[in-house]
Amino acid sequence: MDLGTRLDRVESQLAIGQLPIRYALAVDSRDLDAWVACFRPDVDMGRHGSGREALRAYIEPQLRTFRASVHQICGHRVELDATDPDRATGSVYCRAEHEVGDRWIVMAIRYRDDYVRLDGDWYFSRRREQHWYAADITERPQAVAFHGWDGSGKPALPAAFPTWAPFWAQDGVTP
Repeated sequence: MDLGTRLDRVESQLAIGQLPIRYALAVDSRDLDAWVACFRPDVDMGRHGSGREALRAYIEPQLRTFRASVHQICGHRVELDATDPDRATGSVYCRAEHEVGDRWIVMAIRYRDDYVRLDGDWYFSRRREQHWYAADITERPQAVAFHGWDGSGKPALPAAFPTWAPFWAQDGVTP
């Protein structure tokens, strides 16, 4: 691999590494302009439409369901595409805390991301959230079946890891 290619890969890793941090700061500060700017301009919102305005219209009501939040990025793995230098995927761990009424909800999250470089800048192309649990800080996650925040949904993790079920199958356990 030539020096130019290696330098581009290092710069790409660094730029992509800033995206989850920018995302977390934007959510916690309720800076919707900065938040939508983390995503490609034509982001696909499925049945909600496409583009940053559709993204903003989707996320703003959700951000109003909790008053304050703290998103702590605690691990990020980036996989640069071997054939397309403008694409990458990643997995980000996050501990998020949310003030929901008189409760303080703590979540353990993994984001599965797709990244794209457009006109020299890296963006989220797609972001999928999976969580282990959401529980009031005064509760043990197991005590609330790992989904103690109304609307947080059934946790996807750890069963979403493709290696999870085969690992436990060796013991005859169905997770």
